[in-house]
Amino acid sequence: MSKKTHTLEVWGDLACFTRPEMKVERFSYPVITPSAARGIFDAIYWEGIRDAHGMRPYFHWQVERIEVLEIPRYLALRRNEVKGIVPGTAKLNKWMRGDEPPEPLWADSDDATTGRTQRQTMALKNVRYRLTARIIPKPQFSAPEQINKFDSMFERRAKQGKCFQQPFLGCSEFPAFFEYVQPGEVQKQVVALDQHIGWMLYDVFDLRRDIVRDDKPFISLFDATVVNGVLEVPPFDHEKVRKPERGRI
Repeated sequence: MSKKTHTLEVWGDLACFTRPEMKVERFSYPVITPSAARGIFDAIYWEGIRDAHGMRPYFHWQVERIEVLEIPRYLALRRNEVKGIVPGTAKLNKWMRGDEPPEPLWADSDDATTGRTQRQTMALKNVRYRLTARIIPKPQFSAPEQINKFDSMFERRAKQGKCFQQPFLGCSEFPAFFEYVQPGEVQKQVVALDQHIGWMLYDVFDLRRDIVRDDKPFISLFDATVVNGVLEVPPFDHEKVRKPERGRI
């Protein structure tokens, strides 16, 4: 585990961190989830070795603290969404290699599984958070010099505003903007918010995995409470994080 933590201030005009219990309509949690926060760190720097079995990551990000800098405000949106889904990686690779002709995903169709559908979204507006996370290296990449390299590369990229892909706030159409927060730097005060959120999505993948491939979702949850504008996030291996192998919640 890296002894160094990294802090980002993140903001955006719109956000939606969908509650999984809402089957049809999108309804956002009042605060960013650890999964969405991890995705922002991943977008700036995440690396691994690709082989025939998939991607072997060097590390994963452990989000430790989420500070709310703006009071959650909801905004109702009605959007047209495409009902069909993009096929898996194996199918896409065949299309890219030319082994099979690509199949279009029709936005306008009378088919029950394709076409458009109008859905309600309860999103958040004008969000701003301060996110703190650290690098958790895989055992084979846990040498101190390697961890220091990972920390240095992330810090350099974040300070320069670089990212491998545009970070987003829950939905890809809601872009996130970020700034690296230096230790000891004057920071904006958190909001006076106390709220027991209840069972909150922790992540949709098993962060302990050594190989990243087109796996089935691995949903984990934790009992989230915001105290004085701060959400403390337990480690992924902590007993407070409920995982599929620990039975039903």
